[in-house]
Amino acid sequence: MIVRRERSDDVDAIHAVTAAAFRGVAHSAPPVVPGGDPGEATLVSWLRDDAGWIPELSLVAVEDDQVVGHVLATRAHVDDRPVLGLGPLSVLPHRQRAGLGTALMHAVLGAADALGEPLVGLLGNPYYYGRFGFVPARSVGVAAPVPAWGDNFQVRTLSRYEGLAGRFRYAEPFDRF
Repeated sequence: MIVRRERSDDVDAIHAVTAAAFRGVAHSAPPVVPGGDPGEATLVSWLRDDAGWIPELSLVAVEDDQVVGHVLATRAHVDDRPVLGLGPLSVLPHRQRAGLGTALMHAVLGAADALGEPLVGLLGNPYYYGRFGFVPARSVGVAAPVPAWGDNFQVRTLSRYEGLAGRFRYAEPFDRF
C-alpha cells in the first residue's frame, strides 16, 4: 500500500470509496439525491470545487493500482484565522480495520504540519481520533460549529499552533447539510 496525493484520474474511484465507506452507517450525512450515495461522497465533490480546496491535502491509499482509501483536509477557520477541517476519511469496507485509515491519518497530519498549518479540526469518535492526538476542541478554547457536537468535535494542534481560540468554521460546503 502507498499513500499519495490525489490525481485527476482518481476522482471517480474516490467517490466510489467514499460512498461505499459511508453507505448504511448510522451517522452518515443524508444523500443529496433521495436514494443516492451518502452525502459524504457528494461533499468531497463540492469541496473539490470550493476555494477551501488544498490539493496537497487530498490523499489516497492505493493497493495494486486501486484506490482503497481517501482522506482530505480543507481550509477552515477559527474566527478569522486559517486552520484545517479534516474529513471525510474513507476506506473500502472490506479493507477497514487493516491500518489504512491510520496510515491516511498519519500522512495527512504530517503533510498539514509540513505545510505550516496550526490546527486540524474534525467531527468524529473521540476514542478513534484520540489516538492521533485529537482532543475535545473546547479543551483548547475552540468552539464547535454546532455546540451540540460536544466532545465529538475535536482538534489536533500542530507545530505552528500558538494558542488560537474562537469558533471553528468549516469550508462552506459543509454547511449544505
